[in-house]
Amino acid sequence: MKAGFNASNGDKKVDHAGVVAPPPLIFLFSILLGLGFNTLWPVEIFPQAVEFPVGMFIVVVAVVIFAFSVRKFIKADTPLPPYKPTVLIVRTGPYRYSRNPIYLSMTLLQIGIGIWADNVWILVMLIPALCTMHYGVIAREEKYLEKKFGDEYMNYKRSVRRWI
Repeated sequence: MKAGFNASNGDKKVDHAGVVAPPPLIFLFSILLGLGFNTLWPVEIFPQAVEFPVGMFIVVVAVVIFAFSVRKFIKADTPLPPYKPTVLIVRTGPYRYSRNPIYLSMTLLQIGIGIWADNVWILVMLIPALCTMHYGVIAREEKYLEKKFGDEYMNYKRSVRRWI
């Protein structure tokens, strides 16, 4: 870790990524917009025989990935919220395969809910949610981690994909 990292924000010392919003709220807002659009313009695309089993399977996979990912953060004693300082780079568990398994799980959760509810709008609203995640969260987190951890993070970034 680079010693003495501090991003400056006026007189305040800031040691976090400065994301635009907490990721769970970005996905929740996206899902709620999808529900709202579906109320105004319902569009059904999935056969009933597919909705529940496929949607439920994806939701379960999302919950499992989320639980394992959060567990690794807790075990490493590093804060999960993006507005708190990152203590170390977690490289075990799901983080061996994805730099953002929690965001992957939230994406899968929204896909699963959209299929389960046969709500195409929830799926469509995933596009702006992922754009917001990319530019407003992930890019900011990566810049922060590059500054804070230098070569350690750059090596991790080169060896592990962003999503899967």
